[in-house]
Amino acid sequence: MNSFLLEKIVLPLGDFILKSNFIKRLNFWRSFDSFSEIDLINYQEKQLKIQLLYAQKHVSKYKGIKIDPDENLNEIIKSFPVLNKDDLRSNPEFLQINNNQNVSRIYSSGSTGVSTWVSMDKSDLMSIQSLSIHLWELCGYKLGNPILQTGISPNRSRLKKMKDFFFGVYYVSAFTLNKVDLKKICSRLLRNEKYTLVGYPSTLNIISEYVIENNIKLRLKNVIGLGDKLFDHYKNNIQQAFGCKIHETYGSSEGFQIGFQADLDYMYLYTPQVYMELLDDNDNPVKEGEIGNVVVTRLDNKHMPLIRYKLGDLAIMLPKEKYPPNRKFNFPLIEKVIGRNTDVVILPDNRKLIVHSFTGIFEYIPEIKQFKIIQKNKKSITVQFISDDNFTKEVLKNINQKLQKIINNNDFKIYFEEVSEIEGTKSGKPQIIESYIT
Repeated sequence: MNSFLLEKIVLPLGDFILKSNFIKRLNFWRSFDSFSEIDLINYQEKQLKIQLLYAQKHVSKYKGIKIDPDENLNEIIKSFPVLNKDDLRSNPEFLQINNNQNVSRIYSSGSTGVSTWVSMDKSDLMSIQSLSIHLWELCGYKLGNPILQTGISPNRSRLKKMKDFFFGVYYVSAFTLNKVDLKKICSRLLRNEKYTLVGYPSTLNIISEYVIENNIKLRLKNVIGLGDKLFDHYKNNIQQAFGCKIHETYGSSEGFQIGFQADLDYMYLYTPQVYMELLDDNDNPVKEGEIGNVVVTRLDNKHMPLIRYKLGDLAIMLPKEKYPPNRKFNFPLIEKVIGRNTDVVILPDNRKLIVHSFTGIFEYIPEIKQFKIIQKNKKSITVQFISDDNFTKEVLKNINQKLQKIINNNDFKIYFEEVSEIEGTKSGKPQIIESYIT
């Protein structure tokens, strides 16, 4: 659909019919693209204070908190407890505003093992959906161009079906992609090189492998990854298959749009919508450049304000002295989103090995088709693996030597277990490290 027609006629008409404000919110989010660094800081601080005072006044869980509006903002936010997924699952009603508006429940994928939900009114939903589209714009998507999206919600809601229709979205289930599905996807992409391909990097990698194996000449303008980890071999396959880079986004189904990639390999932190803290296991701030638990506060919702919500992810902020001299936007930079806090192996001296410590080895071991790391104590790990036809026991010796070189601890044991199948998570996302250490 023509971009002008979509933005000036179709979407405003949809807002009028639905009594919504999608276009207004989209333009609101666009306005921050040109903000200076100090303007972004000032806006975020202002909205954070408004949100904290609002939550303290209206939300049952926070009404006992004493706040001095003139106090330093860092001290004010420390007055609020850190929420985890168990808190959200057990007492969601204590976090909601008790009004009679129509609200929708939005469920998380349960990739951490705990499925939760949040409720949003129409205004909160329009805000998050318009921001989602804008982050795609910042990743290179052009409004009006068709979208092929993979995901885990094949049974689309009425609102999502309308969004798919207006934006020209062709939605594909990410759970199972057989050769017939892959052929249909490629056939559709071949019709129009203006397609933006959006989905889990793991699913996009499956499509790219099919393209490469079948020598299909496909060229796209843009590929956007969301929802799971983008490994280096995924990135290389996608670039080879589609002739363009993949841009990552980072968010959560609880209503947070946290980051996006544009001109840099680093990710921009979208501060107008979210206040992010990186905390250690005792809820103290970590230094820039250090791994911390991702704790977020949404700044644009009013029905169910989530204050200091621990997503279960780990990330690292890029130290200011490492910022590139030129960058397209003035948002802060995230050095790396590592993934879930169960996506690390903890060594006896408390060093942490991230997923990429293992994928950097296994991607060069063609005799292993798939692997998974399981840790139940700090003294050992078990490597589950599915072997290829060319597998020999020498392969395991090679892997063991490479891992021991990284671990650098002769007492740490590495066990290997050959299996016929490695189960994924309920959400369909891959889980390479499964940790039982709390």
